[in-house]
Amino acid sequence: MHLKSFLDYLSYEKKYARHTITAYKNDIETCHAFLTKNYDVSIDQSHYKDIRQWIIELVNQGISNRSINRKISSLNTYFKFLIKTQTITVDPLLKHKPLKVEKKVQVPFSISEVQSVLKTFNEATDFESSRNLLMIELFYGTGIRRSELISLKKADINIPEKRIKVLGKRNKERYLPLLDSTILKLEKYSKYRVKVDINNIEYLFLTKKGTQIYESLVYRTVNNYFKQVSLKIKCSPHVLRHSFATHLLNEGAQLNAVKELLGHSSLAATEIYTHSSLTKLKNVYKNSHPRQKNSKPNYK
Repeated sequence: MHLKSFLDYLSYEKKYARHTITAYKNDIETCHAFLTKNYDVSIDQSHYKDIRQWIIELVNQGISNRSINRKISSLNTYFKFLIKTQTITVDPLLKHKPLKVEKKVQVPFSISEVQSVLKTFNEATDFESSRNLLMIELFYGTGIRRSELISLKKADINIPEKRIKVLGKRNKERYLPLLDSTILKLEKYSKYRVKVDINNIEYLFLTKKGTQIYESLVYRTVNNYFKQVSLKIKCSPHVLRHSFATHLLNEGAQLNAVKELLGHSSLAATEIYTHSSLTKLKNVYKNSHPRQKNSKPNYK
């Protein structure tokens, strides 16, 4: 198996994030273990009929079609690498069709829900509360991803120019504007952070022990705050990012501008946020279209 070469390719040439590379590695190793155990064949010498048995096994385990498609995507990238390096001549997944998945429309937080959480900034009187609420402010004020927030460094903050530098997917840099309210909260957090940062850590967000924050802490923070004001089942950092994009579009922001702010490589990725704006569009249509305004039911 040419896994190490593949992972190096993802890391040094494709510039994939560390957690993405780990996911690819796990998917490929899991499939390889299944094939060697049940069919005595390496993943590098496998055929579609072999891969299909693995897919059936995943379905039988109750794994969702969406998750299976993601795992297959990992294998697909691996096989394309093997083709590129002339390790194999035929891609076993060439004719594979993704499993059908139900399209879910993500429901963003309402403006009032976000405002209710941000009002608690007045109660931020220690390191953890000022840090937690600053994280929420940045998610909603800039639309950054959770991984991008975690990797933010002190040097990325430019208060005089009111902007931050964000390192996105595949190490692509982008600059995002900062609201005046965000800058005030940054300054407040910085006063508490100095007392915690005994080892001069370069990252902006720290744990109370002075180490870099981690994914589950960020998720738990957002979830805890929004569960107090929202009945939504999912209260995650991504929903906040989703809310940022949806609220901008609702207020008339251009799709291309939102695309740049989110760090998307194509408009197709940004267009999913337009579904949440459909309700407002319907109201505009209902209240503004001449035919709609003048039409009255005729029961004669």
